[in-house]
Amino acid sequence: MQQTDKIFIAGHRGLVGSAIARNLRKKGFNNIVTRGREQMDLCDQAAVFRFLQDERPDYVVVAAAKVGGIHANNTYRAEFIYSNLMVQSNLIHGSHLAGVKRLLFLGSSCVYPRDCPQPMKEEYLLTGPLEKTNEPYAIAKIAGIRMCDAYNDQYGTDYVSVMPTNLYGINDNFDLSTSHVVPALIRKFHEARVSGAKSVVVWGSGKPLREFMYVDDLADACVFILQKQGLRDMVNIGTGQEVSIRQLAELVGEAVGFEGELEFDADKPDGTPRKLLDCSRLQALGWEPKIQLREGLRLAYQGFLAHLDKERRLTGS
Repeated sequence: MQQTDKIFIAGHRGLVGSAIARNLRKKGFNNIVTRGREQMDLCDQAAVFRFLQDERPDYVVVAAAKVGGIHANNTYRAEFIYSNLMVQSNLIHGSHLAGVKRLLFLGSSCVYPRDCPQPMKEEYLLTGPLEKTNEPYAIAKIAGIRMCDAYNDQYGTDYVSVMPTNLYGINDNFDLSTSHVVPALIRKFHEARVSGAKSVVVWGSGKPLREFMYVDDLADACVFILQKQGLRDMVNIGTGQEVSIRQLAELVGEAVGFEGELEFDADKPDGTPRKLLDCSRLQALGWEPKIQLREGLRLAYQGFLAHLDKERRLTGS
């Protein structure tokens, strides 16, 4: 991989795509191509194919996806499966037609069975039923993984799929109706601190165990794998460390400076009881994460405050 190679990042404004762009630029890769939604609808097959034929990127990163937390996944089930299938299919097939050297497809740890043995190894894919609340999203991502495999098998392409753990960080989605757990908790705790509230309600029992990775660590791993030409086996990307949702909430409260009580709403869904990735394949390649959870949450809160400042400037409030 040469620094002059042209790299197209689909989803460059999102949490993952923007972090990958930052990492690439930091490493001297400045020939980065992007397109916003107002310039190209990734669900429009003709537009995507035409763009890839015209630009002829050497590398493609598929970081564009419709994502959300438990509530969004379970509420907008049709949109989650349709949008993700369309976007990834257009990008993967279009990349093949345009002769793209190498493609990296971003999956998700939710592709593994709900009651998967822990920690979850790559070979556990498709060995059991999925978690019902995010099944449409997971099925779309599994289709993307298998699509990359099929194109490698039939056409000799050099496509690789990576499975990140739960992510958080700069450019996250802080909308409480669609966000993941970390940004949702950051917003809740911040608003509670500012308003002087005595408690914060957290969805679920607080018992599920989760693994969390700061998005800049994920980006570094993705760029590392992108440069491993010929590596086509699916790769988990995680920290190898897990905390309960209760422990996470306590750490977020600490990062935000909220000193009130936690209330757990057990009527809300918990999702999968435990999700911990086995990252021995990635470790064997020579990569390990650098940012610990406490430090990452501090950085994420700083990012949220910057997000609020931007909102105020745009609205004039």
